Amino acid sequence: MAFYNKKISDIFTELSSTEHGLSSKEAATRQRKYGKNTLPKKKKDSILKIFIHEFIDPMVLLLVAAIVASLVVGEIIDALVIAGIILVDAIMGTYQENKANNTAEALADLVTVKAKVLRDGEVNAINAEDLTLGDVVMLESGDKISADMRIIDSQNFTVDESILTGESVQVAKSSDVLDKEKLSIGDQSNMVFSGTTVVSGRAKAVVVSIALDTELGKIADSLANTDEEKSPLTIRVEKLSKQISILVVSVAVLIAILLIVKHVPYNEIFVTVIAFAVSAMPEGLPLALTMALTIASNRMAKKNVIVRKLKAAESLGSCTVIASDKTGTLTVNQQTAKRILLPNGQEYQVSGTGFDASGKVTGPAIKYAEEIGLYGALNNEASIEHEPTGDSIDIAFLVLAKKLGVKTKGIKIIDRIPYESENKYSAVFYEKDGETYCTVKGSLEVVKSFCSTVRFTNDTAKDYRKLDMQNENLARDGYRVIALANGKIARKEKYTEKDIKKLDFAGMVGFIDPIRKEAVASIRECHEAGIKVMMITGDHPLTAFSIAKDLKLVTEYEQVATGDDVDVAFKEGKAHFDKFVANKLVFARVTPLQKLNIVNSLKRQGEFVAVTGDGVNDAPALKAANIGVAMGSGTDIARETADMIIVDDNFKSIVAGVKEGRVAYSNIRKIIFFLISCGLAEAAFFCLAIACNMPMPLVAVQLLWLNVVTDGIQDFAMSFEKAEKGILQEKPRNPKESIFDRSLLREIVISGLIITIVVFGAWYFFYSVLGMELEVARGYTMCLMVFIQNVHVFNCRSERRSAFSVPLRKNPIMLFGILGTLLLQIIVMEVPVLSELLQTVSIPALEMLGLFGIALIILFVMEIYKLIANAVVKK
Repeated sequence: MAFYNKKISDIFTELSSTEHGLSSKEAATRQRKYGKNTLPKKKKDSILKIFIHEFIDPMVLLLVAAIVASLVVGEIIDALVIAGIILVDAIMGTYQENKANNTAEALADLVTVKAKVLRDGEVNAINAEDLTLGDVVMLESGDKISADMRIIDSQNFTVDESILTGESVQVAKSSDVLDKEKLSIGDQSNMVFSGTTVVSGRAKAVVVSIALDTELGKIADSLANTDEEKSPLTIRVEKLSKQISILVVSVAVLIAILLIVKHVPYNEIFVTVIAFAVSAMPEGLPLALTMALTIASNRMAKKNVIVRKLKAAESLGSCTVIASDKTGTLTVNQQTAKRILLPNGQEYQVSGTGFDASGKVTGPAIKYAEEIGLYGALNNEASIEHEPTGDSIDIAFLVLAKKLGVKTKGIKIIDRIPYESENKYSAVFYEKDGETYCTVKGSLEVVKSFCSTVRFTNDTAKDYRKLDMQNENLARDGYRVIALANGKIARKEKYTEKDIKKLDFAGMVGFIDPIRKEAVASIRECHEAGIKVMMITGDHPLTAFSIAKDLKLVTEYEQVATGDDVDVAFKEGKAHFDKFVANKLVFARVTPLQKLNIVNSLKRQGEFVAVTGDGVNDAPALKAANIGVAMGSGTDIARETADMIIVDDNFKSIVAGVKEGRVAYSNIRKIIFFLISCGLAEAAFFCLAIACNMPMPLVAVQLLWLNVVTDGIQDFAMSFEKAEKGILQEKPRNPKESIFDRSLLREIVISGLIITIVVFGAWYFFYSVLGMELEVARGYTMCLMVFIQNVHVFNCRSERRSAFSVPLRKNPIMLFGILGTLLLQIIVMEVPVLSELLQTVSIPALEMLGLFGIALIILFVMEIYKLIANAVVKK
């Protein structure tokens, strides 16, 4: 129901209320009828629920199948070890996600919002959740509005509605009836909405909607109908699990055929095939992935990026488009005076950003700039003594005065006319050196109407035309322009607008919400990384264009589209709309629905979209995006909807998240390279042993030791690898692309086959040529395999670069991992109980050195491969 086009008397009749508010009894009755004024909060997942969810993973389900298979063939130790791995993985994942959720929760506003209402004819402060329909609320500067309300009367009343509209400029409000059938939220100047904040002035308003019936509530409710997107890693791991399953089953069928041909009894075939399947399964992979993502999310947290879901840690690294909010993300969200223009064309440049007064004003004859700074400081209702409070333009004027060193001591304020939206000006009457003056600031048209002269000039009509041009040029460049005038007037006790006349036009000040100093470099990094950056804002198109131009995001206005343009293109159909969106980089004055349509269009085009936002208006797009990125200072709804949270609201942190996401994915590929190549070798020499009628080179418990202990330590170490040089210059990977792309698959197969040839060749030599006892030959083979794994880990530190070009100092944990696995291997060989359990033997030092020399073959072969592969790529 629209209330902006109704008279106040009609609204009170409709709500059965009066200008004096409700009685306590009636309020209680309505609360029982309509419920509390609260939005249903997303229930926090319990630790148990998070823990159970960790098991609903394709890789984990594969390992569960391996446990069942191990129990079937009587390998109890195998089953227990694999179960232990799954349990540790689940505990780690649960801890990390619960920690992230707790951090996100801690960002929520813990202060209970209060509202001042008229109850029983008196003003009472109550919890905002107790507001009900028909309550009359008293609003003033700094209040958070907690329900949708129709204004009854107001004085100098402005509201920050950016949380709903995305527009950074405060909106002036009044009680005037708006005689139109359909108005957007931003145009309903006699309404205030839940979640917004009073910037200046006072108002009395009646509550017309609460809870889910508010504009904020409607958006929150709509989120339930938006499907969540899978993270790129989830998509890739699902593919990987299928590929591993197909590979294991295929080889198992091959082994079964070999055994059938050899007329092996069927019960032995069954046991052998199951034993192979268990040994070929990469038991340590789920835990290794969890470790890599945990380390990545911790690194991100240090860079102000909180990952809410562990598998989303690498998501930003996959994005191809970042659709960013403007206010507070690319800009500082603090209006700043940047240019002072005098009527004679003289101009002053103002340095510094936001509410920090450390900048300075440069230009000729600085005294004229100081006069303008003085007028702005006198005609002001803000304060910057402690925390900046008040209208953002008033705060900016006080900061400007401070940069100019302006003092107001000795100047007495006699009277003032506050700013009213319909008047478009404010005035102050003051006494200085025994003379009485009036200074006015506001829109150019209104300020000109109070002036009879223009400073520095004689031809007023001509000068007004020049001022109009100056104003248009500033507005075209995205500045918000405030004109100022000053002049002597007669001394009176009380002043009205009629007393403001014959002033001298002093000049204009251009204000803008400046870009963050690091934003340009961050956007450039995105472009170098192959990521398209778009800006979606509720601001005026000219302001958006100016900011985007300063950010080096656009070069011409044709790259900007308005909300009206979006609607027109959308009506032409999906194909036309997708083409329209693809050719634009800035979208201004867009609604939440339009933003959602833009995101869906980008996804249809095959883009992997990261959307940033802080307001309720951003929540639908955040949820629909592949990666929703909420600002830490944003609303609860935005934070609950997003996959990750940027604590400092800075675009630079998003770019840092992209880099860490790519590092996380790179490390996961390195771990998979290492694990699968070693697993492939184990499976291959298993098959070769059967084909050659030889005993298995390694028994199940030895394979388990290699897969869980030695592999596990190296997996952990590789999770700490730092970013490789040029990682941000690489193009984003297609999220639908398999982890096993052609280059990785080639490296896995080549290294796996080399390990197979070396290990099986050594096994054949030990057992068949030297005639070693079975247990002794297996002990030597196991030791060789440990050495090969410790050498091969150097190959896996980079898919393209030489192992010798990646210094160990970048990852000292790797060195400790290698020394640790070697020490553990020596212990199990030398301690009788462990030696017997793992069916290994003590090996003389000189022979161990020989085994290590053989292990170096894998390093040299892969170095030659990388050399050839890099040479081919360069061609």
